[in-house]
Amino acid sequence: MIGQNPNHKETRIMKKGIHPENYRFVIFKDMGTGDEIINRSCVETKDTIEKDGETYPLVKLELSAASHPFYTGKMKLIDSAGRVDKFRSRYSKFKKED
Repeated sequence: MIGQNPNHKETRIMKKGIHPENYRFVIFKDMGTGDEIINRSCVETKDTIEKDGETYPLVKLELSAASHPFYTGKMKLIDSAGRVDKFRSRYSKFKKED
C-alpha cells in the first residue's frame, strides 16, 4: 500500500524496565479554566482527584494551552497569589514624577 511502512506492527509493546515504577495516569488541571488533561507521567504529587470512579494523582497548573494568551488570543492578567499587588506596593515609592 502507498504511504505505509511494511515493517510497522499494529500492536506495539513497550520494552520492559525502561520506565520508572511510578509511571502512571495523572490528571493535569488548569486552575484558571478548570480544564483537565489525563496523561501518563511519573511526576510526584500529593494531591489526588476522583474522575469516572477512579482516583488519580493531580497536578495543578497555572497555565496551559486552554488559558495561555498565545493559544487563546486573549490577553489576561493571571495573578493567583497576589504577586502583582505585592509588586505595585513594594515599588510604588519609586514612582516617576513627570
